[in-house]
Amino acid sequence: MTVAERKILAIVAQRPYFLKDNFVLYHGDSLNVLAQLPENSIDMIFADPPYNLSNGGFSVHAGRMVSVNKGIWDVSKGFEDDYAFHYRWLEACKRVLKPEGTLWVSGTYHSIYQCGHALQSLGYHILNDISWFKPNASPNLSCRFFTASHETIIWARKDKKAKHTFNYELMKEGEWPEDQLKKPNLQMRSVWSMGTPRPAEKKYGKHPTQKPLDLLKRIVLSSTKKGDVVLDPFTGSSTTGLAAAMHGRKFIGIDMEKGYLDLSIKRFKDLAI
Repeated sequence: MTVAERKILAIVAQRPYFLKDNFVLYHGDSLNVLAQLPENSIDMIFADPPYNLSNGGFSVHAGRMVSVNKGIWDVSKGFEDDYAFHYRWLEACKRVLKPEGTLWVSGTYHSIYQCGHALQSLGYHILNDISWFKPNASPNLSCRFFTASHETIIWARKDKKAKHTFNYELMKEGEWPEDQLKKPNLQMRSVWSMGTPRPAEKKYGKHPTQKPLDLLKRIVLSSTKKGDVVLDPFTGSSTTGLAAAMHGRKFIGIDMEKGYLDLSIKRFKDLAI
């Protein structure tokens, strides 16, 4: 085991589900694992919590009608319980973030407003809300609503008075060919146009709310430095971890589903770093 591996392993008493280089996965409840992390130890968190929209409805995928039910973890328990859940995990994340650390949380209208309220109640300082526009979004089957074609991502800092990392020049002048809206050498705006995950990103299987690697690459590169520790408390198939590992960051991922952790491991081993 390398020195780097020992450093990450020493953070948490619980035995990792997987550990390789600066990439570690834990199987279990994120609140339990977060409680074992030292205060002020994490540089950036990306979280894609349950959207609580598994309500028996249907959507379209690859031209076929499919159920929107994703699992027991995504079933709403009612407004008060759903809000309490978001408050608890956001509170746990705030404890482990460094004062200058930032948190990104993704969601749809089913969850993002509760998360935004909890963030403000907990004293986070909101920096931006990003609209991730999906040019290839699924159509609306009922034809009674506008077609949902975006998700909202809130970016917030732990301490309002601290100075967070924002790699402005890279965001402005970098090459971002996946984004139809980004103009060369102009400031990056808060609407990002990116498709859903490519087939190659799902070759070992897929998570029902899997995010595209391009999206997490931008988030990681915009708000962290090489060597920083990135954490995802609902890691799923660990797109966050892949983006972190590919760009020289350390990663801690947590999930309750072993199947998705196994998928994460296959994806990680497939990286050519």
